[in-house]
Amino acid sequence: MSTWSTRLAFWVCFGYANRNYAAKTSLFQCIVEMKAVLILMLITLIPTLELRASIPYGILRADMDWWAVVLVCVVTNIVLGPLVYLFLDKVMGLLLRFEWLNRIYGRTVTRTQRRIQRSVDRYGEMGVALFIGIPLPGTGSYSGALGAYLLGLGYRRFIVANVIGVLMAGAIVTAVVLSGVGAFRMLIKVI
Repeated sequence: MSTWSTRLAFWVCFGYANRNYAAKTSLFQCIVEMKAVLILMLITLIPTLELRASIPYGILRADMDWWAVVLVCVVTNIVLGPLVYLFLDKVMGLLLRFEWLNRIYGRTVTRTQRRIQRSVDRYGEMGVALFIGIPLPGTGSYSGALGAYLLGLGYRRFIVANVIGVLMAGAIVTAVVLSGVGAFRMLIKVI
């Protein structure tokens, strides 16, 4: 039982591509590039690494154009943050059905949220954006989503903070990697 999409993929891979060598080469090159993009996306989805590891991998190891690496990694990380926030919201909704966990959550998290509400209202988005944007171990979209959820920052406000923070982190990591590559090329003459 074959659907139209599998027939189309079969035709693209075997029918059209076998007409001449150039088409085979371009199809092979397309597959290799897609593999590199998928690896970049997977590295970006790893909680402790995110784009802090995927951008250097893409530029230095996969030898891709820096702008393509940054685009893939930043978009993947921007999409990741709201998904993690929604997942936390759903999981906490399920976990808070247990009475003992609801009491603990109410005592610690809700009380802390009330105490810091003024600071969250004043610095909420920018504080979370700085936390996500500074490329240090333990910071990023995963921990930013957790922090924003526990602080009581709303979903829409977190999305704004996530976009700003990921763009900031992407720019910092890219600048560091590209300046390191430029310094390396300046110091070491490749024969």
